[in-house]
Amino acid sequence: MPTLRQILYGDVTFLEGEEYRAFQFRFLTVLMLAGAVVTGLLLLGVATGINTIDTLHVVSMAIFMSLSLLLWLGLRGRPHLLLKLAWMYEAVCMAEYTSALYMVSADEMRVIWYFTNIPGVYILLGQKAGMLISLATMLGLAVGNAYLPQPYSINAMATLLVALFYLGAFFHIYGARSMSYFVRMRESNQRLRHLASHDPLTDLLNAGAYYATCDQLIHLAQRHHQQFSVLFVDLDHFKKINDTYGHEAGDIVLKAVSKSMLNVVRQSDAVGRIGGEEFSVFLPDTDLAGAHKLAEHMRQEIEDLMPQIATQRLCITASIGIATSDQVGESMAAIQRRADQAMYEAKQLGRNRVSCFATTA
Repeated sequence: MPTLRQILYGDVTFLEGEEYRAFQFRFLTVLMLAGAVVTGLLLLGVATGINTIDTLHVVSMAIFMSLSLLLWLGLRGRPHLLLKLAWMYEAVCMAEYTSALYMVSADEMRVIWYFTNIPGVYILLGQKAGMLISLATMLGLAVGNAYLPQPYSINAMATLLVALFYLGAFFHIYGARSMSYFVRMRESNQRLRHLASHDPLTDLLNAGAYYATCDQLIHLAQRHHQQFSVLFVDLDHFKKINDTYGHEAGDIVLKAVSKSMLNVVRQSDAVGRIGGEEFSVFLPDTDLAGAHKLAEHMRQEIEDLMPQIATQRLCITASIGIATSDQVGESMAAIQRRADQAMYEAKQLGRNRVSCFATTA
């Protein structure tokens, strides 16, 4: 049975960093439904004789309520249409407010709807749109007042225009500061997430973040019945480099190797540093032949690095083990163990080579 959230918003998901867009989507949804409900109650009052409204405006209200519900149905489950439907809803609202202004002259407070409109415009459409709508509303009231059945007095109109200007200016400044604060907070959170998930030396995924990413990629691969492969990369004789040239030299080598690996893999692949000189690469939608080709390219790139330490260049090599899987329920731990075994086989065969550990379906 669908929840109230699913009924209101449909099945929607937002990525990290889209918090404000998610708020706009929900805000517009509630605004549309609230507008339709309030208008429906007013129409019910007319039907029961509680209040009297001009027939033409009753028709306008019915159209507004119907369009609000249609726009809500159009927005439901479609966050990519947010901006387009927000502009459409704003046009519908302005038409309804103008209808009330001219046809419900007995209600002096009908102009208040223009005031309630300004904050929503700034929230949904941004500062430029908010300024435009604020100025257009002020101009429309100033020019159109003379044509109203019961025009507002000069003093009342002056108060209305000044109040509209103040409200627009307030939300313009507040919106600018709020968005600036939101952007800084989002960037700060992104930096914190990056620090928490990446190795500080190489900027690769750390072990925890790497395995969490692999679990997600395995789930997707199994859902789409795709093969995937894992490379286990271990630098040869790395301890000797540290012992001979110092840990600073070792850090230089690790950074160079990491950068080289990132240049070889695809954007969809995941690369993690899982130990001192040990790395793992997850290759989605990749069979044994594709994994072997990429691993051999990576091995050659590492060998060609020749990073300079003091006055000499070091020859760096790596042993790479490959394991592939297309089995349902294959865990990352299981395939990583087989890739590790394949890497040790490469070590035993003389290092600086690629070894495969293929599974049978």
